[in-house]
Amino acid sequence: MQLRRLTSVSLGHLAIDVLNSSVAMILTALAAPFNLSNSQIGLGVMIYALVGSLSQPYFGWLADRLSGRWLGALGLLWTALFYLAATYTQSYLGLLVVMSLAALGSGAFHPQGAMNASHAGRRRASSATAVFFLLGQIGLALGPVLAGILLERSGLAGVRILAFASLPVVLLMALELNQPSVHHEEGDQQTPPRRDETPGRSASPARSRRWVVVLAFAVLVAFRATVQQGYYGLLPKFLADRGFSPSEYGLMVGLFSLTLAMGTLGGGVLGDRMDHRKLLIWTLLATTPFTFFMLNSSGAAYWILAALAGFLVGAPHSILIIMAQRLLPQRQGFASGAVLGFMFASGAAGTGLAGWIADFVDLSLVLHTVALLPLGAGLAAFFLNGARQPRAA
Repeated sequence: MQLRRLTSVSLGHLAIDVLNSSVAMILTALAAPFNLSNSQIGLGVMIYALVGSLSQPYFGWLADRLSGRWLGALGLLWTALFYLAATYTQSYLGLLVVMSLAALGSGAFHPQGAMNASHAGRRRASSATAVFFLLGQIGLALGPVLAGILLERSGLAGVRILAFASLPVVLLMALELNQPSVHHEEGDQQTPPRRDETPGRSASPARSRRWVVVLAFAVLVAFRATVQQGYYGLLPKFLADRGFSPSEYGLMVGLFSLTLAMGTLGGGVLGDRMDHRKLLIWTLLATTPFTFFMLNSSGAAYWILAALAGFLVGAPHSILIIMAQRLLPQRQGFASGAVLGFMFASGAAGTGLAGWIADFVDLSLVLHTVALLPLGAGLAAFFLNGARQPRAA
């Protein structure tokens, strides 16, 4: 395992997702001075996520051509600079423009990061990829907490610290990723892609059935992504409306994000030992009670329910990425970018739609509806095939 390469891209993932998960906090902080509605907050989160996600297939293709070099460091630097610029904007429109530009850096980072992590793991690609996503999810968890504390103490000037803090990681990535990422190392036995790892029950599904399988996979990814991003984007406003301070609701959202990170790692480990289809079905079906009832709880009950909800929402993540990479073993950057892009785009669209609807009905009703989506995702998983990652020797 190439630990230095894995460490650099994982720390980069931590840094860039701290910035990514702070976007909703900045929008919430500007809701009063800019007189923003729920739909405008949701639109801001949606645009940021859509720009970052829709650009990922292109940047994944570029990562394949560059063999994983430079792109990650440049992406993190780009996002940090425009994140810093966003704190100086004087209008909602200006904020949207600057955030859209910042999102391009995130789009450039993620495909090459997933590819570099997988390659760095060599025969332990699943574990290495899980570590990469674990650090990213920790970044998503820390972002609201840090941004909430800094906003409460120093306003928008405080969150600029987050942009400056990412610069040492940019330097580390530039130093460690100046050599091509190698997919096949001498002495490594690369496991060929298994035909039964395609998202269908048979290796060669009938043409008339294939569209059903693809649709089920898309529904699963979209519903799960909408829950994750919808909670990131709208849960701060929901908790603020209930009277919590920025530092309080930042910590409450951060708990959900942190346990989601642990679920990402746990799902990756379990994916080495369990049938993928069964794991997806049971984790997704078990998620709904916790995502639903955490919205109605407070105190210790909230912490327990939110922790379990986050863990279960995060569990399928690594499995879905590994499945995509094994479908295109020689184009892992593009495969990672395509699936991650669809995850982010569908989640962003769902978040934007939820924010728009919340302007006409109660935000609480909207989030309670979003909380039921894992049930639909779990039902969609019944149409997928069973596959298990080969364990590393």
